[in-house]
Amino acid sequence: MKNRCVAAVSVAAAVVLLASPLCVRAESVPQTPANTSSQNLSPEERGDLLMAHQQYAAAIDAYRLAPKDAVVWNKIGIAYHHLAAIDEARRDYERALLIRPDYPEAINNLGATYFAERNYKKAIRLYRNALRLMPNSAVIAANLGTAYFARGKYRQGIAAYRMAFGLDPDVFDNMNILPAIPGTTTAEDRARQDYCLAELFAQAGMEDRAIEFLRQAFNDGFTDRNRVMQDALLANLRSTAQFAQLMAEQKQH
Repeated sequence: MKNRCVAAVSVAAAVVLLASPLCVRAESVPQTPANTSSQNLSPEERGDLLMAHQQYAAAIDAYRLAPKDAVVWNKIGIAYHHLAAIDEARRDYERALLIRPDYPEAINNLGATYFAERNYKKAIRLYRNALRLMPNSAVIAANLGTAYFARGKYRQGIAAYRMAFGLDPDVFDNMNILPAIPGTTTAEDRARQDYCLAELFAQAGMEDRAIEFLRQAFNDGFTDRNRVMQDALLANLRSTAQFAQLMAEQKQH
């Protein structure tokens, strides 16, 4: 594997605010409290409750009874997306954007439909547009980075990952923020992503997370141990017991 990750700027002072290959994520649906009687809920609230219980087809039926605004169409799209009905999801995201063209969540979600179909160029264009409208979204920045990686644009990918990490270091593994919609990347792409993320976490002094991503990079086929031992971004990580254990494990394979 070639050295394609670009040295990241220091993220030790990253602000915690709010991507497997990194899962491409769609905007979440607000969860209605579980103890609320469904008889007292509006159709949209009932749909939200059903979404929280992963009853996506029933959620679609509920949302269809609600007044149709951009938010509702976007939620219907998310429900279809979870059912892997990509064409239907795209149709409803586009309906949301006909009503509200500058709706960043729907633009992001539309990008996720193209990512799922490996149309990474169009996904990148949509993610960039969504990020322009919502520059503080770590999820959209992570989605953009993943799409860049999928196109082999590693420099741009790690730059987007640095942005996402700076906004929220948990964005790459906190699956409670937004529902995950899997994309399609190769093991080699995943290994590059995981290695770059290990560098980011190592720079931030988050050793446990760095080790997790480095281990995942090995699991995905990363084989350049000399690079690991010489990478300046991993210098502090190499002095830890966790690193020694990981490398000992790799020698056994």
